[in-house]
Amino acid sequence: MKSLFRLAVFAVVAMATSGVVAAQEKLPIPGYPAARDVPNAQVLPNPDIEHKVVFDAVMAAENIDDVNPMLVAVARYVNTLAKYGVPPENRKIAVVFHQAAGPVVLKNEAFKSRHDGHDNPNIELIRNLHAAGVALHVCGQGVTARNYDPSEIQEEIQLDLWALTTLIDFAQNGYIKIGG
Repeated sequence: MKSLFRLAVFAVVAMATSGVVAAQEKLPIPGYPAARDVPNAQVLPNPDIEHKVVFDAVMAAENIDDVNPMLVAVARYVNTLAKYGVPPENRKIAVVFHQAAGPVVLKNEAFKSRHDGHDNPNIELIRNLHAAGVALHVCGQGVTARNYDPSEIQEEIQLDLWALTTLIDFAQNGYIKIGG
């Protein structure tokens, strides 16, 4: 009888674990984990409401070869919402790049020419975020100040007049600002 009970417990654990692995494989942003589960957590993402968040990306990664930490945070947030059942139509996520985060928007060749031949480590994540529905914006004032040609900006990123006007627009439309 004990053997049968142990076998049943093993089967339940195996099914639960495979469900977690399957859920992780289905996350919208590959290669980035969702937030870890916290037993008895009281506040979880609500799948029934719109999650309207704008991430204010102003900092560069400490190392030129590292992905921008704000992009990593966005990826984890998107994956966490998905993990907890928030449907894509309720994930209203945007990123506004300006100040020291400006260079992440460059296509690889433009980035390399301005950063001693280093590849832009952000391109794949930017593409995956865009594919997951994240709106990506860059400050036109910063682009102009840095003498970037608009053709050097990745196609997934929208060129706006000014980060300030973009952030205000998002705020007026009910978005919560993170960072900056």
